[in-house]
Amino acid sequence: MNTRRFDALIVGGGGAGLRAALQLARSDYKVAVVSKVFPTRSHTVSAQGGITAALANVDDDRWEWHMYDTVKGGDWLGDQDAIEFMCREAARAVYELEHMGLPFSRLDNGKIYQRPFGGQSKHFGGDQATRTCAAADRTGHALLHTLYQQNIQHRTQFFDEYFALDLLRDADGYCLGVTAMSIETGEPLLIEARTTLLATGGAGRVFWNSSNAMTNPGDGLGMVLRAGLPLQDMEFWQFHPTGIAGVGCLITEGVRGEGGYLLNRHGERFMERYAPHAKDLAGRDVVARAIAIEIAEGRGCGPRGDYVDIKLDHLGEKTIAEKLPGIRDLAIRFAGVDPVEKPIPVAPTAHYMMGGIPTNLHGQVVAPARYGPEEPVPGLYAVGECACVSVHGANRLGGNSLLDLIVFGRAAGKHMLEYLRDNPYPRPMPESAADASQARLVRWDQSGSERVAAISDDLRRLMQTHACVFRTDAVLREGLEKLNELEGRLAHAGLTDTSHVFNTARIEALELENLMGVARATLVSAISRTESRGAHTREDFPARDDEHWLKHTLYSRAGDQVDAKPVRLKPLTVESIRPKERVY
Repeated sequence: MNTRRFDALIVGGGGAGLRAALQLARSDYKVAVVSKVFPTRSHTVSAQGGITAALANVDDDRWEWHMYDTVKGGDWLGDQDAIEFMCREAARAVYELEHMGLPFSRLDNGKIYQRPFGGQSKHFGGDQATRTCAAADRTGHALLHTLYQQNIQHRTQFFDEYFALDLLRDADGYCLGVTAMSIETGEPLLIEARTTLLATGGAGRVFWNSSNAMTNPGDGLGMVLRAGLPLQDMEFWQFHPTGIAGVGCLITEGVRGEGGYLLNRHGERFMERYAPHAKDLAGRDVVARAIAIEIAEGRGCGPRGDYVDIKLDHLGEKTIAEKLPGIRDLAIRFAGVDPVEKPIPVAPTAHYMMGGIPTNLHGQVVAPARYGPEEPVPGLYAVGECACVSVHGANRLGGNSLLDLIVFGRAAGKHMLEYLRDNPYPRPMPESAADASQARLVRWDQSGSERVAAISDDLRRLMQTHACVFRTDAVLREGLEKLNELEGRLAHAGLTDTSHVFNTARIEALELENLMGVARATLVSAISRTESRGAHTREDFPARDDEHWLKHTLYSRAGDQVDAKPVRLKPLTVESIRPKERVY
């Protein structure tokens, strides 16, 4: 196997990976980024509404209020030290992006434009805050291009259209790099690195109706599970309340922030019943459940009653053109309606996973130690949606995802520099390190009686049916039984085209292996958590149970084991925000 050697390796070319790579490349280390798509096509490009920071450009604001809203938004499952760190660093992160050249929209006074988003408040739960910094409705697009340009300037080396296969570790548990495959040629590549960071994004394609791109099958999560490491809080999946009905493509929360509102078939603004104070700008899980209930109880719109409407024509064509141009294009293209004239049909869509690879504040991947508390995995880091710090807890607030990428991408890059200084020489690579990856590639050089595409479709339908907005023990366990059947079918699957050059069927097969691990972690963790908290709603356990479940779950592949670790309720410098009833 061909081998390349670097000081630092970043797997994933989205916002988190590019921010970490930039931090390293500025220090003259040899840095590589492996991305299975061209970096500016990474899923960060689809983030629409903005990046949240308490800049106080529109009205009074403080990072402490942002912290309170994030803790409350996560239903008290978020770690408060990480949340304080993120909210404290938010303003500096946004100004740094501005100085890099990110073209934020502007207020009349020239300051960065900010809009209201769901779950935001002033004075610790008071009036609506205006906190989310935006570049029209294409903030992720602007952010990703800005970071890519900076990395080009600092000569980061990119392996574009390379698919990462497995982590490489030695007998002492050190991460030594990854195996990868060129999508163009099908040739495997071994990449050695003293530090490796996973920034592989989410896994939303495990659901049938999803806002995620096809490139989001949870590659980093599959790599971690195969390495014998756990995943954290995998039962928590955010269903964004407003995906275009039947398509899943996202209609940003910024639409409601600009003054759009939801209507049922009777023309009623139904969110006033579910969240009397915040209304359409309540937490995303609250709004998604409200829409699901409206549809289930027969108040949905359309001939099948399977969606609700979001109305924004009252904003006027000028405002929509200035603040929401991309949304207008999406609505015309995918819903067949012009929002200047008619409401957009929307329904909840799988959008974001709050769980992922457990990390600390520095982005180091952590795992339970045999004796004592958890310990970092030497040389291994994770950032972004694939990671779980945990700042989002049981439900993410809009605008905090881009902030998460930038704040912790920078923090991970800084810690990797320290690690490189303390470990100046590479460790020897075991001769058998790449054997498992070679075996996986050889396994897909054969035909079979089952089709990968059929199994993949059945998996997504299974998860949509058995692990959606509302869950019960019986439904989850039935889903797990069906998943066992699908894994049996996967063992007999093969490819009709076993060529190597640009064989996307081979990539889809490898991605399906990752999706299977994500689905199992989700179902097993959801069965284990016998309460309702944030985005995890158990109809058979409708109450939040702080006495027994104010803790994180840790899923391990061996024996479907679920362990737990405590939520960190102690912030870095301020007083703890104690759990209480979460209402909007």
